[in-house]
Amino acid sequence: MNKNKSIYLIPVMLSFFCMGFVDLVGIASNYVKEDLGLTDSVANIFPSLVFFWFLIFSVPTGMLMNKIGRKNTVLLSLLVTVVSLFIPLFDNSFVTMLVAFSLLGIGNALMQTSINPLAMLIIGDKNLASTLTFGQFVKAIASFLAPYLAMWGATQAMPSFGYDWRVLFLVYLVVGLLSAALLWATPIQEEMAAGRSSSFMDCIRLLGKPIVLLSFFSIMCHVGIDVGTNTTAPKLLMERVGMTLNEAAFATSLYFIFRTIGALTGSFFLRIMKTRWFFIFSVCLMAASMALMFGGQSKAVLYTAIALVGYGNSNIFSMAFSEALLSVPDKQNEVSGLMIMGLFGGTIFPLIMGFCSDAMGQAGAVAVMAVGVLYLFTYIPKVKH
Repeated sequence: MNKNKSIYLIPVMLSFFCMGFVDLVGIASNYVKEDLGLTDSVANIFPSLVFFWFLIFSVPTGMLMNKIGRKNTVLLSLLVTVVSLFIPLFDNSFVTMLVAFSLLGIGNALMQTSINPLAMLIIGDKNLASTLTFGQFVKAIASFLAPYLAMWGATQAMPSFGYDWRVLFLVYLVVGLLSAALLWATPIQEEMAAGRSSSFMDCIRLLGKPIVLLSFFSIMCHVGIDVGTNTTAPKLLMERVGMTLNEAAFATSLYFIFRTIGALTGSFFLRIMKTRWFFIFSVCLMAASMALMFGGQSKAVLYTAIALVGYGNSNIFSMAFSEALLSVPDKQNEVSGLMIMGLFGGTIFPLIMGFCSDAMGQAGAVAVMAVGVLYLFTYIPKVKH
């Protein structure tokens, strides 16, 4: 990649930062639960709704990229994201938040499907996993800042704004507008797909390739554990240590701090060692975390568990995504859509976890995440690169 072309990665990486806005749904759902007096199962509808739209929009977005291009698809995703962040500034009723989180999910489905192929367009095949991991590092910065912004708004309420914890929507709205303007002004040359465009069924048939299907399930587990930890970590501390929500909100930031560290160091390790060995290391950390979360009763043990799953889960997406993308080089847009559809795991896991935690406490939610970790162990033999 020449130096001039590498400059084009700057707006792309800022778009990765905007992609991290979706992770505000974890801490936001906890504040909405407290504001509206909801149960766990009802409050978990919010993160589930956000990731439901990945099931609907991911594959069509892969097809849309073939028609309007990758850059224009990312710009469209930023527009939808900005609108989703604008809505909660005026109301925080149940219906309003449902609409806002739905649009946030739709925008993120468009963005996650198109941003990785756009990055690949700039850097090529070489070091794809490490570059996507660096993008996840940038994304994680936005993710771990969200709880701090929410706590700041909740505890240092600004009368001139009056948004309480919702000030995080205002901050991210400004960044989203900046990102869209910078990407729009950046010239990125791309060739449209030649020949007949893939149909929806053509895309779905790619799941018939074992590596594509198994990578799809791996991404489902990754995001299920991600969203699950995001929402469950504060509840674990509230249930077992007696913290308030504002105190326990740090647990979500701790998770994303270690996800950020993991993504940054992972972009280095994936350049110097085989992906399979780093995948094994990551999944083992996650397994240790589940054991500590299930039985831990002290703040130190629970913080350790949250840190371990944060680091371990930080590179699973990039490794599984790159394995699938490199396995079908002539259908990268379509494969990208299928992989992002796997983020639908962020709908399935929180819903099941909500019912299990209502019935058994937070240990029930942890048990659901542990099933996802067990699946990732079965994926290890499929990691070839």
